[in-house]
Amino acid sequence: MGRTKQDTAGSIFRRNWRLILFVLGIVIAFWLVYTLRSVLLPFICGLVLAYLLYPIVSWLERKLPVKGRWLSTRRASLVAGLFIIILVIVGIFVFYIATGVIGSFSSLIKNAPQYFSEGLQTLRGWLDSFQRWLPPELQQQFGGSFHDAGTTLGNAMRNAFGKGISYISGTFGFILGFVALPVFLFYILKDWEKLSSGFYSAFSPQMARHVRGFVAVIDKVLGRWIRAQLMLSVTVAVLCFIGLAALGITLAPALAVLQGIMEFVPILGPWIGGAVGVIVILAIAPQKVIWAIIIYLAVQLLENIFLVPRIHGSYLHIHPALILVLLTLGAFIAGLWGIILIVPLTATIVEIYKYVRDNMKVDEGQQTA
Repeated sequence: MGRTKQDTAGSIFRRNWRLILFVLGIVIAFWLVYTLRSVLLPFICGLVLAYLLYPIVSWLERKLPVKGRWLSTRRASLVAGLFIIILVIVGIFVFYIATGVIGSFSSLIKNAPQYFSEGLQTLRGWLDSFQRWLPPELQQQFGGSFHDAGTTLGNAMRNAFGKGISYISGTFGFILGFVALPVFLFYILKDWEKLSSGFYSAFSPQMARHVRGFVAVIDKVLGRWIRAQLMLSVTVAVLCFIGLAALGITLAPALAVLQGIMEFVPILGPWIGGAVGVIVILAIAPQKVIWAIIIYLAVQLLENIFLVPRIHGSYLHIHPALILVLLTLGAFIAGLWGIILIVPLTATIVEIYKYVRDNMKVDEGQQTA
């Protein structure tokens, strides 16, 4: 009996050794990318941008009638035109908006300990009625605890963003990579189909079938998550900016950007971003904090009812309890980037495992038949 099981396991390995080696290759590739992340980051960003922009280029190519001598340069012309449009939009954004966002965000990070301390002190003032019932020695300890908690939270926020940004090093390779990013992105979009067919032709027909299956899994889970999450992040940031700017909050751009960034952290992110915003507003405009809380709650309600269920329910299929565990592991392994990437990567790995399992079952059935 034991011999039969060993033979079965051996036959399964012999039939699927290419697939197993391919999975090991993916694991090694992820490890190499993580090890060389500071150098590869510009090109990873380029691949993500190409993935997001390719549907637009493909749609324009189908819709725009191009004939004659322009047919051979249609794709290059469309990509160049799209680049010009993007550069104009980015230029307008940088000129009119980004300067204010960067300035206010820099002020927020720089003064985070002070904002948190003053915000919690304001909150403590609201709890004076409770504090009066405490003995004098406990009152002093109560006030000191609020001040220390604010400073600690502010330093933690500043250190978290500092650690995340530290992964984006200022090395020559990193700078050179971002300088070459537009050219890299242009050629990726221009020769997308050629690169794709050349990539698959490097494998045997059987292996190419599995590679296409893996790419389809990644496109289904990770690709849709990226598009949907970007839309969610931008929508939430815009709504928060409109609401906070209407209140006259001076740091509205920074708090809105922070809330948009925190949308990439499932479940806990929006609440953490809202809590940070409320504490900062307590420090700089305590008389407006109630309205700010209403704005954050309204955006959160809109997000939970209409947006989040479509993303986490339709694409990730991961239980909230497991997401909390993954967020803790991601923070331990890679800080801010780990928190952002751990959940979609886990969902992708789970779907790849299901694909491998299903294909092994099919191969076993064919062998038995």
